Amino acid sequence: MSNSSRIAKNTLALYFRQILIMLVSLYTVRVVLNTLGAEDYGIYNVVAGVVVLFSFVNNAMATSVQRFLNFYLGKNDAEKTRNVYSASLVIHCCICLIFVVLAETAGFWFVNAKLNIPSGRSDAAFWCYQAAVITTLANIMRVPYNAVIIAYEKMSFFAGLSVVEAVLKLAVVFLLKIAQFDKLIFYSFLLAAVSFIILAIYKFYCNKNFEIAHYRKNQDKGLGKELVSFSGWSLFGAVASVANSQGTNIVLNIFTNVTVNAAMGIANQVNAAVYSFVSNFQTAFNPQLVKSYAAGEKEEFQRLVNRSAKFSFYLLWLIVLPVYVNCSFLLSLWLKNVPQYSIGFVRLVLIFSLIEALNGPLWISIQAAGKIRAYQIIVGIINILNLPFSIAAFCLGANPYWILYIRIALNCATFGIRILLSKKYFALRARPFLRDSVLIPVFIAAVSASLTLLFGKMISKTVLHFFATCIVSAIVSGILIFFIGMKTNERKAIIEKIRRGRK
Repeated sequence: MSNSSRIAKNTLALYFRQILIMLVSLYTVRVVLNTLGAEDYGIYNVVAGVVVLFSFVNNAMATSVQRFLNFYLGKNDAEKTRNVYSASLVIHCCICLIFVVLAETAGFWFVNAKLNIPSGRSDAAFWCYQAAVITTLANIMRVPYNAVIIAYEKMSFFAGLSVVEAVLKLAVVFLLKIAQFDKLIFYSFLLAAVSFIILAIYKFYCNKNFEIAHYRKNQDKGLGKELVSFSGWSLFGAVASVANSQGTNIVLNIFTNVTVNAAMGIANQVNAAVYSFVSNFQTAFNPQLVKSYAAGEKEEFQRLVNRSAKFSFYLLWLIVLPVYVNCSFLLSLWLKNVPQYSIGFVRLVLIFSLIEALNGPLWISIQAAGKIRAYQIIVGIINILNLPFSIAAFCLGANPYWILYIRIALNCATFGIRILLSKKYFALRARPFLRDSVLIPVFIAAVSASLTLLFGKMISKTVLHFFATCIVSAIVSGILIFFIGMKTNERKAIIEKIRRGRK
């Protein structure tokens, strides 16, 4: 099967998965918010955020394991691939121990001493925190199995299991509605149980279907050190990334209250649902990027980088534009009570994600090249600046939106850095990349947004406005993407696939 066909097949599997997950997830958030209330929902988001803050080691190792599995599969080195898996199991067991120590000391102190928890909810916050620790342990041990499935591009199973996980979380919601005791505590521990069920399924599937997915005691110790060494530089970037996302949520809690945390949690849920379409697309692309680099296919590698970036932006834009224009209507339809700041947070997070869609293929490509030291240091420093800048903004009397204004500005800076480093490390053709993957997509976005907003002003804010703007945005964006955003060979390929589909 060709690279393009494999990517298309994997993307379709992931898209089917995501449509189901998105519908289930959005309904789940609606019920959880209404059942727990904005206050308890905010508590869960900020407390779970503290736990995630201490899982930075796992984030770094996940990147390292995925990169090495993809790399050695690209070289057809079964022995090295098997050793990577075995080493990753040992390393992730060690990460679990480190995580528990950090979470139950520094993390526990921070939750009790620094977080702004409403009066009378301290005990619930404590048990919510413990459940979040348990959930994270399961997620840490899931990484080696998840990496194997993605490396072998078994996206149909990956998609199916994600649907199972979403359905289990839906079951949690129904159990939550009939619970007769503290719903926040009950909800937290049910999510922990779901995480361990999914971990067990991952393990069973990998052990049964992949020869490499069996632990061997006498694995290559040098390779284990190489994994840790590679992740060592990723560690700084992981710390910065977690501080950028979860740290700012904690800053929000300290300077505002848990209701604002609830609003940010809602924005992140909307963004996760929207961005997951692009994430799935890039997940299908990523193994091919690393394997083409490992195989020395330079032209194919450059082509994949450019296509992945621009089509990631286009796919996201087709969803972002109607959501942005109809944000108030959609949130009111989705949630019974929309927390303050939710609409603004959602719109700003969507803008952030558009930039992130362009970033994704670049950082995967830099990791494929193995040149991550300077990258992680520079990008990590820029990302972590979000914390002091946000604190300074609040001290100067800024409103909560500034936390996202700063994040967007810093993300633009890291995008520029990634382009420069990509040019240095794997000779990215910067001018064609900027033209095809940045300037043209931004032009298309500006024109389609202007026309959609102009059309929307002519219609009153009703259900008709929603459907009309969705149709107009899809038509205008689609036409511009097809005739301006795509090259001739890409248009011909799409037309040919449509013709084949009709036969």
